[in-house]
Amino acid sequence: MDDSRVVSIAQIREFLKLSNSVKFEGVTIKEKYEWVDKVLTRFGYARLKKKERGNIRKYIMKMTGFSKSQLTRLILKKAKVGKVLPSSKKRHTFPVTYTTSDIARLIETDNAHERLSGFATQEIFRRESEKFLKKDYVRLCKISVAHIYNLREKRQYTSASLTYTKTQATQVSIGERRKPYPEGKPGFIRVDSVHQGDLDKEKGVYHINMVDEVTQWEIVGCVEKISEQYLETLLADLIAQFPFRIINFHSDNGSEYINKTVARLLNKLIISQTKSRSRKCNDQALVEGKNGSVIRKHMGRSHISQKNARSINEFYRDCFNVYVNYHRPSGFPTTIVDEKGKQKKKYKIYLIPYEKLKSLENATQYLRVGLSIEILDKIAYAKSDNEYAKEMQKKKVELFKNFKK
Repeated sequence: MDDSRVVSIAQIREFLKLSNSVKFEGVTIKEKYEWVDKVLTRFGYARLKKKERGNIRKYIMKMTGFSKSQLTRLILKKAKVGKVLPSSKKRHTFPVTYTTSDIARLIETDNAHERLSGFATQEIFRRESEKFLKKDYVRLCKISVAHIYNLREKRQYTSASLTYTKTQATQVSIGERRKPYPEGKPGFIRVDSVHQGDLDKEKGVYHINMVDEVTQWEIVGCVEKISEQYLETLLADLIAQFPFRIINFHSDNGSEYINKTVARLLNKLIISQTKSRSRKCNDQALVEGKNGSVIRKHMGRSHISQKNARSINEFYRDCFNVYVNYHRPSGFPTTIVDEKGKQKKKYKIYLIPYEKLKSLENATQYLRVGLSIEILDKIAYAKSDNEYAKEMQKKKVELFKNFKK
């Protein structure tokens, strides 16, 4: 724009009054800077009074679209250097380590595993790269947990990625009221049931969740009704699915587990039975946590009719239990005791339950008769974590389609 005829402050005041609804834009930054330099020189900005300077500022901001702070920097540069020039310095930028393809692998992993914690996801990346030799995960296997959460905030990721009640005291002689002490040995399982909601006074299915305290090996089953008649056969089947011998069966004080039928079954299998203590809400903390992070996460909270219990149980036995124990990392706490004797648990170690079992000293001594590490390795390494998770998701989708039918 040629504004060479504008030579007085009075003309600028008149222009500002008439141009409130007009917006001006320069072609390039260089062109704007050159024009600002000419205006400041023409009006002798440094010698003007405060009010006149304000008019010049408003005039320049109207013509260029510069902000107040940006214009101030340019005026200071004019006073210091004598000319307004674009800066030749380039801002420091950090090199991009993780590409769009890496974010795509993160989306793929989170969708397959229902978005695990950062530590668990980090462990899956490490296994995909080192254990299953997947080249796509070479960079991701070195990613920090914090940066996983950073990538989850990216637009590419967000556009593509998918109660406690007080235990009542009971007077039942079945089961010993105490906390189990596994002392590093597998076979001490915590048991709990999860109800899948009601609909029009119709009860939903019940999930039976069993978790080993040491290895976090988890076996899940499903049953129509939570009664002795339905549970006896299912409990025997779930216990048989553990690869190691079961030593202790620990539950809350619910009548579905504290009854003569279950006691008779456990006595037959030579398994001791214990139950939660009064005013010790943490006795079932491990299995309660798994109820939320595993069962609720994958099965949801909506009502599922009891007639689907058999198909859900088959899905658990044939696919889901394999996924949870051979392909899904779990956090293992490290207990830190401070100088006052207070204990605090930190989760720094994330392992697949099967890897935890193998890490135990002389792990083969705990296995059931007929099983060996070689046999279990074939199950564990037949497919990578992400490959099996995708297969599990497909079968879960088919399962939920059958619910609608």
